[in-house]
Amino acid sequence: MRSIKARHRLVRPLPRLLSTSSTPSPSSASPQITPITSLLIANRGEIALRIHRTADKLGIRTTTLYTDPDASSQHAACAPHSLALGNPKAYLDGERIISLAKQNGIQALHPGYGFLSENAAFASRCEQEGIVFVGPPAQAMADMGDKARSKEIMNAAGVPCVPGYHGPEQSEEQLLRHARKIQFPVLLKSVRGGGGKGMRIVPSEADFSQQLRSARAEARASFGEGGEVMLVEKYIVRPRHVEVQVFADKYGNCVALGERDCSVQRRHQKILEESPAPDLDEATRLDLWEKARRAALAVGYVGAGTVEFILDRDSGAFYFMEMNTRLQVEHPVSEMVTGTDLVAWQLAVAAGEPLPMTQGEISEAIAARGSAIEARIYAENPEKGFMPDSGTLVHLTTPETDPDVVRIDAGFVQGDTVSEAYDGMIAKLIVRGPDRPTAIRRLERALQDYEVVGLSTNIEFLKKMCRSPAFVAGDVETGFIDKWRDELFARRPTRDEVFVQAALGSLLAAAEPSPSPSPSPSPSPSPSPSPHGQSLGFGDPATTTERNFAFKVLDAYAAEEGQVVQVRLAQTSPAHFRATVLRGKEGGDENGPAAVYENVACSSSSSVATPSTNRLTSFFPDERIQSTVVRTSTARTAAEGGASRLVVFQHGGRTELALLPPSWFEKALGLKEVAASVAAPMPCKVLKNEVVEGQSVKKGEPLVVIESMKMETVIRSPQDGVVKKLTHKEGDICKAGTILVLFEEEAVKEGDS
Repeated sequence: MRSIKARHRLVRPLPRLLSTSSTPSPSSASPQITPITSLLIANRGEIALRIHRTADKLGIRTTTLYTDPDASSQHAACAPHSLALGNPKAYLDGERIISLAKQNGIQALHPGYGFLSENAAFASRCEQEGIVFVGPPAQAMADMGDKARSKEIMNAAGVPCVPGYHGPEQSEEQLLRHARKIQFPVLLKSVRGGGGKGMRIVPSEADFSQQLRSARAEARASFGEGGEVMLVEKYIVRPRHVEVQVFADKYGNCVALGERDCSVQRRHQKILEESPAPDLDEATRLDLWEKARRAALAVGYVGAGTVEFILDRDSGAFYFMEMNTRLQVEHPVSEMVTGTDLVAWQLAVAAGEPLPMTQGEISEAIAARGSAIEARIYAENPEKGFMPDSGTLVHLTTPETDPDVVRIDAGFVQGDTVSEAYDGMIAKLIVRGPDRPTAIRRLERALQDYEVVGLSTNIEFLKKMCRSPAFVAGDVETGFIDKWRDELFARRPTRDEVFVQAALGSLLAAAEPSPSPSPSPSPSPSPSPSPHGQSLGFGDPATTTERNFAFKVLDAYAAEEGQVVQVRLAQTSPAHFRATVLRGKEGGDENGPAAVYENVACSSSSSVATPSTNRLTSFFPDERIQSTVVRTSTARTAAEGGASRLVVFQHGGRTELALLPPSWFEKALGLKEVAASVAAPMPCKVLKNEVVEGQSVKKGEPLVVIESMKMETVIRSPQDGVVKKLTHKEGDICKAGTILVLFEEEAVKEGDS
């Protein structure tokens, strides 16, 4: 049986351009319609759940797959039948998956996106084995999967392409010669690229050699043999990424379901997608649709696909980039603005049915339904170069949904673990409004209702995007984040009330959940127990007992990051407190006088299911404030010398704090932290050590290059220092927290003094 681990290349004469008719017209020679009754979902996470939901509604029996890390996943549990694959990489084991489908008598297979979804050999093997592949023909997949071949086909079909070289000359000297001819800056891309892997921007000839080596190494690691074959293209300085959702059936009909703007990206990967694309004139919009349909028909396409274009903001010209021969991550945006279910369309077309809508009907739907935006919620640290993260979702609260206004496609629930073995996308949040400004406001409001604790996310960053004047104006391009970096990563001040609520949450954490009514500033609210069953005491202010809390601000978006803030609580009557907030090292002297809040009425509730989470309602002198306070480590941890962590959600914002134990209190107030080592921030593989032992480094210089969740990350020095020891060599696998670099301690102290 032939191997299908690598994408094969099928070569045929350039096709003749077919008709762009959008009216279903089955003839006497029409394909036979054979309804799909059983479906194997060869994917994981949110897309597996998404496919299952539609198939289940259509009465199709589904079977899911899971690897060892996914044994307890939501997608493994959603279907009545689920089959084990074992190894974490087994989603790529096409022969095993086909064998399981045959053993279980499954009629059709949906590959989702990623993994085997664009593997032409896998699609061909499914066809050979009599399994309906819910996707395009293998030949179309092969033609469009090879970037050089796809450019030939597009040029012949009259679809404009970016000037560049896509040929067989692959030595560094030959590629450099072509780059000079195109003129710098240029873009290097693997012929098998995707998701930004194997892609590098080369600003000048001096950078060419190093960037070529880097692109080839990443492409080989991501795509295997053949991935190191490179394209050289002209780099558009102010590009927009605009793509068109196309759909074709087996009768020669092809429609465009609108365009999506995917310009807001990091690491060449999308963060926000929206439809219709903002600031796009109607003539260009319709031309994009027409060229996308022409591209699909040029390869005899069938099913869902996305034709991606790069649009030059300066000239208004657009060029074909590539075609994704599958359902895209961002397909819900197109569903929202067209009122369609594209998975249902896929299953119908795979069964031999004609398209359910004409181009005219789709255009009318788009005109009537307004605008939609999708935000990808990732486990990552935007403030640390969007470094991926992993871990358990200790606490998860999501916005209320409405299928036609606010939609969430997620693969995780509270208690699930986001594994470093796979992509770190937690969920997709999709909103629709009658116009773009309304859609943006609804997106920000929904993001404010998200509460995630247990790992880092990009939610706070996404909120800033929604408030960015340039984004609101539609002035987007692929360099948007770098262009507006100062604004998007600006620090925000933390209100006193956040620290008071954190202290009250800590104080009342031992309270048993009770259905006591909401408090009011009246003198007789229900009392709340205090820790260890002891009262703070109340009555004469001279004899009132105080409790001191010291919080170190951990939140990277907070202006106070690294500072220690004290809160003193005195209980003045049942469920009423006086709160004093002191900022800075000297009890408030550095930052003005202490702030005092009298007669703060507070009630707290938690549940048996989430005892580490307290929901507080407090009446301050000027306002009622509701907060969620989540503790992410135990009191025992703190007692043994570690700081408990608290996350406070308040007024749609998130603040992370460390509750310092008493033994650390005085030290913490005057501590100037110095790192004697650098640890792995997540489970990873060491790709390269950029320094040697004994080398002096400056703050910000690269130390180690690691790989995790299919992404390369450069670990940089947190301070000036001298490298004492490199603890791991290239190829080593490390757990999160593993020490990677040790510094000479004396040199560190001198460098930071």
